[in-house]
Amino acid sequence: MTANTTFPSLLEAFFTDRLLQQKQVSPHTIASYRDTFCLLLRYAQQRLHKTPAKLTLAELNAPLIIAFLDHLQQERGTSARSRNVRLAAIRSFFQYVALQAPNYSSLIEQVLAIPSMRYERNPIEFLTHAEIDALLAATDQSTWSGRRDRTLLLLALQTGLRVSELISLHWQDIVFGTGAHVRCLGKGRKTRCTPLRKDTVVALQTWKGEQQGSSEAPVSLVRGASL
Repeated sequence: MTANTTFPSLLEAFFTDRLLQQKQVSPHTIASYRDTFCLLLRYAQQRLHKTPAKLTLAELNAPLIIAFLDHLQQERGTSARSRNVRLAAIRSFFQYVALQAPNYSSLIEQVLAIPSMRYERNPIEFLTHAEIDALLAATDQSTWSGRRDRTLLLLALQTGLRVSELISLHWQDIVFGTGAHVRCLGKGRKTRCTPLRKDTVVALQTWKGEQQGSSEAPVSLVRGASL
């Protein structure tokens, strides 16, 4: 095995080359994959009594990975859904390894064949009109932070933006006037546009006037933060 096809070098290249440069995945994906391999390396070290730097690809076989996934559920209380997220990260690594170390094709095929675990999907719940009104009414409109919170809640309730999407919004991402809408870079680095209702447009315009920020300023600006 050459130096650049050892497990440590492949894992490093997977993060720096595959994820960051080639696929340009989001920081959230990087963090999720990092956490997966931190857990896997700790488990392998305890089971094989070898430091991560001395692990080989041959040792990270399907039986060990299945045992690791079972360990997550049985001893750490990981849900089936989270187990599948960990497995997806491991699969992504081995798909990359398949291109870099084809001499491990059999091992890789076995790892990629590990099935995801089925789980019941709960129906998507939503707030009633009364609950929405109560949530918006809970904000203190006599305070700066209360007015900000009501504006962001109204925007989230109307558009369904995630918290991470909300806090990353800048005024240049919001288009007022005819065809008012908000643009955001969401999951999978996909840009989407969502139309805005008149009441949401009015709330955003009022908030923007109070904030007096530039187009590059974040919508969720914390008071006292630099523009």
